[in-house]
Amino acid sequence: MHYITLSFTHKNTELQTREKLAFNSDEKLLDFYRYLDAMPVINETILLSTCNRVEIILSVVSILGVGEKVYDYLADFSQLDINILRDSGEMYEDADAVHHLFSVVSSLDSLVIGETQIVGQVKDAFKFSYDNGFSGQKMARVMHHAFRCAAMIRNSTDISKNPISVASVAVNKAKEEFGGNLGGYSAVIVGAGEMGTLAAKHLANAGANIIIVNRNLENAYKLAEHIEGVTVAVEPFSELEHLVNRYRLLFSATASPECVIDETMVKEASFKRHWFDLSVPRDIADCQCEDITVYAVDDLQGIMNKNVALREKNAKIAYGIIAEFTEEFFKWLQTLSVDPLIKEIRDMAQSCSDKELAKAIKKGYIPADHEESMRKVLHQAFNVFLHEPTKKLKNVAELPQSDTIVQSIQLFFGLNSEQRKALDTYKCDYQIEKDLKPKDKA
Repeated sequence: MHYITLSFTHKNTELQTREKLAFNSDEKLLDFYRYLDAMPVINETILLSTCNRVEIILSVVSILGVGEKVYDYLADFSQLDINILRDSGEMYEDADAVHHLFSVVSSLDSLVIGETQIVGQVKDAFKFSYDNGFSGQKMARVMHHAFRCAAMIRNSTDISKNPISVASVAVNKAKEEFGGNLGGYSAVIVGAGEMGTLAAKHLANAGANIIIVNRNLENAYKLAEHIEGVTVAVEPFSELEHLVNRYRLLFSATASPECVIDETMVKEASFKRHWFDLSVPRDIADCQCEDITVYAVDDLQGIMNKNVALREKNAKIAYGIIAEFTEEFFKWLQTLSVDPLIKEIRDMAQSCSDKELAKAIKKGYIPADHEESMRKVLHQAFNVFLHEPTKKLKNVAELPQSDTIVQSIQLFFGLNSEQRKALDTYKCDYQIEKDLKPKDKA
């Protein structure tokens, strides 16, 4: 069993390419999952699609040729030249794939190092894959070690202290443009999802009044209820054209596959406007209006680079933790094979019976000339005793909970003591929740 990751990020892939790769609907996502699931060489899959990255995380039987097949389908899916995909994307294998995943979940590969949003995004991607039957034991193993790694880094370093997101960087840029203070200004927020929520909170902290525009008004009102300290208004989507021409600040973060603000909506104004497009694909079409400055996700890189310098020391510590977790993960995997465990238990049983038989002969309980016969009887007794547990252990070998079963047996029999610590720290919380829920009756 091997791991592969194909990665397209702000580091290696232009925004225009990432826009075409983005999975902006569950239908597209499921279509891609089904294509990969139909490949016999692929065991399990997780697809992570955010404004800054597309990660295709695979558990495979063999590495040979898998990357090329995925590139081929991506080219068809995105209508991009396959050479562009090969040149921009990065493919990681086995230890490199796991190390990269741990770096992503720990936010060391993020546009803003130390941001905390990525953990939730990865958990959501894993949940979607698991719920739809595209992930199981193999992905659960690596994902939950990744979450452990991220938690260790948060607890051991200050890398996530005063957490920063793309939304917070955008608000800081707006503050710079308005002399460091947004008090008295109003900002239009288009979209009431996670990024829109973050933008609203940071704007409220900066003193700006907020106007929320969303297709689903119920979600807009829910967001408005959680914003305190400033004036918050909710407007229907039909008012967007009027609003973009009335206010100086606009933050757009929708999940629309197409632009929600185009040139036909924009009119000249007597004041400067600063618009922040936090979406991929972009929400705001190219605008030639001289009084408008549009900042896309990649335009915020300069501000983010300052944060990289501030966090370099913590990043070095974090990468050390990731290296340790990567090594520990593969060592741990080696301990989970059922067949070696069965052999160890049988060898232990044989060793114990031989030792006790030797003692019995030495003390005269058993005649020496009966030694071989007694050995056969003892070994046969242990074989009979272990037959049913062995059969059950092989039956659960591919189930997610088998890892805990194997480690429990190791604990009881005193095997693999160096790796036994993983028993308490490896948890598939989401799977446990699923297992505990009562089954629906037909």
